[in-house]
Amino acid sequence: MNLPSASREKSVGDLFSDLAGEASTLVRQELSLATMELKQKATYAGNQAAYVAIGMILGAVSLLALSASFVLGFAWILPLWASALLVGLAAGLAAYGTARKGLSALKNMKPQLQQTRASIEETKRWALKQVQ
Repeated sequence: MNLPSASREKSVGDLFSDLAGEASTLVRQELSLATMELKQKATYAGNQAAYVAIGMILGAVSLLALSASFVLGFAWILPLWASALLVGLAAGLAAYGTARKGLSALKNMKPQLQQTRASIEETKRWALKQVQ
């Protein structure tokens, strides 16, 4: 099917209008991608912060709830002060390990918007091809 040359060819104004419309759509899509990526990173950071909080709570609970029973249990073989020290160190190590896991994950999190950056680069290459 052959179209007349007048209907096949667009004017420069029409081409720029189409380009502006497509560029506007791309910008909206880029912003949507950036928003989604930021939400994902914020959710991940919140989850890792929860590990830190849980570690702190576990440390406090373990010190309060179990310390007395362990201290009394170890007091059968150790002096009372030594059993209290042993129980305190064990509870502290458990709390430290849990909190460190969350902090380590937060430090290794990359805040850059990698998907958005790649999409913007692709859009830039596409736009340059359209102009040439």
